[in-house]
Amino acid sequence: MTRIDRKFAALKAEGKKAFVAYVMAGDPDPATSLDLVRRMPAAGVDVIELGLPFTDPMADGPTIQLAGQRALEQGMTLEKTLQMVRDFRQGDDETPIVLMGYYNPIHSRGVDRFLAEASEAGIDGLIVVDLPPEEDDELCLPAQKAGLNFIRLATPTTDDKRLPRVLENTSGFVYYVSITGITGAAEAQASDVAPEVARIKSATDLPVVVGFGVKTPATAQAIAGVADGTVVGSAIVAEIGAGKPVSEVLELIRGLAEGAHRA
Repeated sequence: MTRIDRKFAALKAEGKKAFVAYVMAGDPDPATSLDLVRRMPAAGVDVIELGLPFTDPMADGPTIQLAGQRALEQGMTLEKTLQMVRDFRQGDDETPIVLMGYYNPIHSRGVDRFLAEASEAGIDGLIVVDLPPEEDDELCLPAQKAGLNFIRLATPTTDDKRLPRVLENTSGFVYYVSITGITGAAEAQASDVAPEVARIKSATDLPVVVGFGVKTPATAQAIAGVADGTVVGSAIVAEIGAGKPVSEVLELIRGLAEGAHRA
């Protein structure tokens, strides 16, 4: 079992839903980013999604695009992101970390080298948004052989014909994208999400967490109430982008986590 598997099993045993928080590695600068990530579990974060900065983040809205630009301007790289995870692991060997990004930096580094380094650093899972199931031989299957979960996105346009292919080699959890389009767009609606989550859960035993469009504790509670957990990214990243101190960002995270955990 990976840390992700253990975390969801523990939450289920406690009757709790998961709160997953996304931040961009190196934003607004490497030291502040590491400080924030180290303090996120104490603020209620069950799983950390760590963005890998990339120059062409096609699935991300302006908020996360700007976060990636800030991180790149601070000199953040794949290698430094892996080191950030190593530094985090010196004080926390329990909280799962999912690296979320695009395939180009991984391909450039070399899949075998990347997977060995990611596993050694303490990364537990990958979300690579530009690799469809048809490309599973490229990274998904090697990642699972290396002991990492490969987490797939399902969307409102993933119909019943497509869904089995999406789920085929997915592990850890399924990430349901609550709205069509880019991150940071419209607000998610539990009434729209509930039947889609039920449809996915009828086809897999994996936990289903819902992201995109979750911005407030009330929405986090509503969405977690119809799923196994919720993800918040843009709302947190926007606070970082506004120059808020780590203490204020953590206050927001704490409120969101409490909302999800009340579900």
